[in-house]
Amino acid sequence: MTNPKPLRVGMVGYAFMGAAHSHAWRTAPRFFDLPLAPQLAAVAGRDPERVAAAASKLGWESTETDWHRLIERDDIDLIDICTPGDTHAEIAIAALEAGKHVLCEKPLANSVAEAERMTAAADAAAARGVASMCGFSYRRTPALSLAKRLVDSGALGTIRHVRAQYLQDWLTDENAPLTWRLDKAKSGSGSLGDIGAHIIDAAQWVTGQSITGVSALLETFVKERPVGGDFVGLGGHGGTEGPKGPVTVDDAAIFSARFDGGARAAGAGSAGAIGVFEATRFALGRKNAMRLELNGSKASLAFDFEDMNSLWYYDAAEEPNAGFRRIQVTEPQHPYTGHWWPVGHGLGYEHAFTHQVVDLVEAIAAGKQPAPSFADALQVQRVLEAVETSAADESRWTKV
Repeated sequence: MTNPKPLRVGMVGYAFMGAAHSHAWRTAPRFFDLPLAPQLAAVAGRDPERVAAAASKLGWESTETDWHRLIERDDIDLIDICTPGDTHAEIAIAALEAGKHVLCEKPLANSVAEAERMTAAADAAAARGVASMCGFSYRRTPALSLAKRLVDSGALGTIRHVRAQYLQDWLTDENAPLTWRLDKAKSGSGSLGDIGAHIIDAAQWVTGQSITGVSALLETFVKERPVGGDFVGLGGHGGTEGPKGPVTVDDAAIFSARFDGGARAAGAGSAGAIGVFEATRFALGRKNAMRLELNGSKASLAFDFEDMNSLWYYDAAEEPNAGFRRIQVTEPQHPYTGHWWPVGHGLGYEHAFTHQVVDLVEAIAAGKQPAPSFADALQVQRVLEAVETSAADESRWTKV
């Protein structure tokens, strides 16, 4: 494709997610023939020196110290929101009302009420041709996308069981510092929203079913942590001396769930799947084990992000010699992989963000609304709220 029209991007925030998104915007047009050419026009952050350093390191052309100014600029087409959850609603709504396309990191907001306002703004903007998408990047992992393809084909039959886990261990050090991720006012919730949102979205997306009710437990293992000090990535550590502040979010979330059966079950009297979910940042030895296993009436599949280029598949029709077999998801016919390396040369964490950019850019160019939509993310937000409500009420069964 020759000289595609530019898509001028303004990004708010430049830390962990900002770096991942910046890499994706730079990389996508170098491996995919995109109908629009992403241009890293400007990045916004409150500290002039830090945002300037980030712009230089990450490849942004200019900086702003006020996100309002970013939205006001005529040379910005899309706003990419990589900030803590307490700012998502205000930035996204302002951007959509200004006619800017929006990519917003997950979870969509810190409350259902905020997510509802964002979805209403997205719906109104869509009528004017403005696109919006929530960044559930794991959907773009090739192996998980293949799992979705298999389920949609009917290969698993009726889905009966869903098991979803997201296991990390970066908070097991009780002296790790108190950061914004541990402050409910900024983050909305802890492991539940930060990583639990991913497995909720993945489970609903792959199965094509929505969660209708939950029974939940939340736990905070370390009630106070050291205040202050720089936090390096997800493995930063603080000192044992000095003042401490309260941790106001959950460290771990566990809940059971019932699904609605999806479109296939509508009118057929079929019961939906049942599910078990676990999200924790205290699973020693598990660095980023985002897992999904489905058991159907015909077959099963299993995915673990720590082995992200593999999908495990069991076909009951192969009995008595059946067993789980490993599908190495690197063939050119697999989702996304044909644009990268030779067969067997796996992809990494950053590629999901690149694929996210590809899908978003192609949708904008085609005049279509990308997925996951803000409405999809609102459904996840409603599940998060139901989990918190159930946990606060002695694990009482709570409808979504």
